[in-house]
Amino acid sequence: MTHPRIADEPPAAEGAPAPRPSSPRLGVPWERIILALTLAGLAAGGGAWLAGAATLAAAAWAAAIVAALVPLTVTIARALARGETGVDIIALLALAGALALGEYLAGAVIAVMFASGTALEHYASTRARRELSALLERAPRVVHRYEGTGLTSPPLADVRPRDRLLVKAGEVVPVDGVLSDENAVLDESVLTGETRLAERTSGERVRSGAVNAGGPFTMFATTTAAGSTYAGIIRLVREAQTSKAPFVRLADRYALIFLPLTLAIAGAAWLASGDPVRALAVLVVATPCPLILAAPIAIIAGISRAAQRGIVMKGGAVLEALSRSRVLLFDKTGTLTMGRPVVTEVLAPGGRDPDEIVRLAASLDQVSTHVLAAAIVQAARERGRPLVMPTDVTEESGRGVRGRVDGHTVAVGRADWAAGDGELPEWARKLRRRTAFEGAINVFVAVDGTLAGALILEDPVRPDTARTIRALRAAGIGRVVMVTGDHVDVAETVGAAVGVDAVLAERSPADKVEAVRGERAWGSTIMVGDGVNDAPALAAADVGVAMGARGATASSEAADVVLVVDRLDRLAEALRLARRARGIALQSVVAGIGMSLAVMALAAFGWVPPAAGALVQEAIDVAVILNALRALGGYGAAAPPRGPEAALSQRFRSEHAELLPVVNRVRAVADRLDPAAPRAALADVRDIYRFLIEDLLPHEAEEERSFYPLIAKTLGGDDPTGTMVRGHVEIAHLVRVLGRLLEDLPAEGPGADDLPELRRVLYGLYAILRLHFAQEEEAYLSLFDVPPASAA
Repeated sequence: MTHPRIADEPPAAEGAPAPRPSSPRLGVPWERIILALTLAGLAAGGGAWLAGAATLAAAAWAAAIVAALVPLTVTIARALARGETGVDIIALLALAGALALGEYLAGAVIAVMFASGTALEHYASTRARRELSALLERAPRVVHRYEGTGLTSPPLADVRPRDRLLVKAGEVVPVDGVLSDENAVLDESVLTGETRLAERTSGERVRSGAVNAGGPFTMFATTTAAGSTYAGIIRLVREAQTSKAPFVRLADRYALIFLPLTLAIAGAAWLASGDPVRALAVLVVATPCPLILAAPIAIIAGISRAAQRGIVMKGGAVLEALSRSRVLLFDKTGTLTMGRPVVTEVLAPGGRDPDEIVRLAASLDQVSTHVLAAAIVQAARERGRPLVMPTDVTEESGRGVRGRVDGHTVAVGRADWAAGDGELPEWARKLRRRTAFEGAINVFVAVDGTLAGALILEDPVRPDTARTIRALRAAGIGRVVMVTGDHVDVAETVGAAVGVDAVLAERSPADKVEAVRGERAWGSTIMVGDGVNDAPALAAADVGVAMGARGATASSEAADVVLVVDRLDRLAEALRLARRARGIALQSVVAGIGMSLAVMALAAFGWVPPAAGALVQEAIDVAVILNALRALGGYGAAAPPRGPEAALSQRFRSEHAELLPVVNRVRAVADRLDPAAPRAALADVRDIYRFLIEDLLPHEAEEERSFYPLIAKTLGGDDPTGTMVRGHVEIAHLVRVLGRLLEDLPAEGPGADDLPELRRVLYGLYAILRLHFAQEEEAYLSLFDVPPASAA
């Protein structure tokens, strides 16, 4: 038996396209009234029959039939007027046939099953759409703007970039912006799926849709309401709610085959037996509900589950295309990498404190418009260095910025420009060659006309990139390609590090589109990017995925999927969710239709009477719908722990961020060991050794004592942390070797014969420490659902 789809969808906002009705619908109040009336009629008839009042029982059961038949007739008439023919006609014939043949009990049972089925569908579709509806309900509605000395509450659409806004406690951030002078505590769970509160400091970016979980704060708008993060999410959600997957549309067409098929079987049963009750029984048990209900519920449940995890898909067609994809193309910057440069090393060959070099550069860069300035200022803040406002600042595009800081003339920029007319020292020339080879960025700092140091900045590869690519391959991706506008050397270095199959470098936006088209020879394509230059390629791919947490509006608009949370591993999760949802939909359809056809055959031979058939039919409906709702659950992987494991992960990730700058100094010290300055070399090596003994080795020991057992419990298997423990052993061994070398050095410092062994140990320590930190970040710290911290 069939049910009209009577569940209300969340109302579309003004300007949103109205959903196309796919079958007759009633309002939710009617659904409840019909269910109450049919249940009352069935119960009253049962009571009268037990009391011996057969006529009264028949009347009550007939009333229950009429209570369902009348509204169903109205909805089918409206559908026919729109030119739509639905399988609900089978339900109409079954109810009318029961009434005409005097099968009042069977008809009453059918009416109750009809009403309960609509209620079940309403519950299922509402449950499946819950996360999408929550996104709509959380849309910002209130804004407070400072105008002169007063505070106003203009319409949200009137907000413009650079407006100063107040966000009160408990309110939703209305537009994207940056914090002014206060810190903020935000609940970003609706955007990212992360349950922990996020702390943002002065100058940091905040996104619309987050809820202020702390005290009031002020911010400056950087976009309009229409251009904000949450507005883009809302547009995607509306598309998801109004679109229909190809599999669901195919299911609709197949469902229509049931109408003539059911009528043919019912007519054949009547003609063969001469008993119209057999025809009625066939009509009762004929149920294309696995097609018209289970498939769309499974698909929308998969979309809703993805939205809960910070993955917004534009609709069922996208989910299906994602589930079939075999080729994955990545942009590099902002996708495989963090997309924001960080200071990874500070060199101070002139004898100044490296932190002082950072402070001077950051104080000057506070007023610079260069894209690297924010990274240098952030590095100073992370080191706890107080900044001062510079004076007499001049900036030359493409060269650097110069000004006065604490009475010193400071220049930050290119080496030859910062050094003036002087010849570059040997260390500066070596540094430029090294960074060119490694694809890093160098920024030189001159104080009072002399090069005093340099900062090395990198756009680090995301810690979870290599693990995500392996997970994508395990989920069915057969080919992974990196396509980027970067130079070949830099692109190939990153590609080798993360494990892609091919690297396409120095590609323009048009070249990226051609690359996407060319890769179709290997299968259906997914393109992942985050910038404006990625938008054409995202649109050209079968599925475009935008890293929307920081991505440009153009890329988010062109994409089919937006990863609202800035985590690449959610892409693998999206693929698994898509394949699981489509698999569940197919499973529900095949199993449900198979059971329905079997029961129809039994009814045609007279082995299933109408009343029993109604109960069997409802059991099939319930089974396939509940099975479809499984798409709301996980995908078979264990959920990452959120208790002590997550807290320890965050702790050790923060410690990594603090230790990494000193680890980078190990290499810098090895590079500048000079037999002409033995005392300085001895002091540098002793500083490194002190750091290793007092900071690094205790960190490693505490990891092994408290964190590794939790990891082993989570991963299972035989000694899953064995390789990391072995890394600790090798690090400790090299530290001991370094200590013995220091003990053997003369008081005046190392001689020329001592330097090769010192360099060997220091370079070895640097290599194994960087490898070990990267392995821990990828394999363990990113296991637990905490956002990565930037290392400076």
